[in-house]
Amino acid sequence: MISKMQINDEELKKKLTPQQYHILRERGTEAPFSGQYVNEHSKGMYTCAVCAQELFSSATKFDSGTGWPSFTDPVNLEHVELREDNEHRTEVACKNCGSHLGHVFDDGPADKGGKRYCINSACLVLNKEQTK
Repeated sequence: MISKMQINDEELKKKLTPQQYHILRERGTEAPFSGQYVNEHSKGMYTCAVCAQELFSSATKFDSGTGWPSFTDPVNLEHVELREDNEHRTEVACKNCGSHLGHVFDDGPADKGGKRYCINSACLVLNKEQTK
């Protein structure tokens, strides 16, 4: 089990863009089709923009047509936290730092388990040197 790291919000405001801070810490979202990873097809590991926790492999990324990067599952279920949000959706957060990442829905590819992890590009960093 991963323990939550302590985060200093003032330091995060210096490290992140205003959009990243809004999404990651205030549970915002980016406009559809605006994120840098929507049409990204490179191989690699997507990590948390706050703490660098490994979250999603490019091997599970698929084109959902929704306007956000979509994955069939996280690289490790112990790396994400699922919780109900105010709109009765299932929020996806980084288990290491608690940052909001996006939401999970039950409309993903049936042959891959039926889940669609809909994640904001601003929450991710693609490390093209890591693959799983």
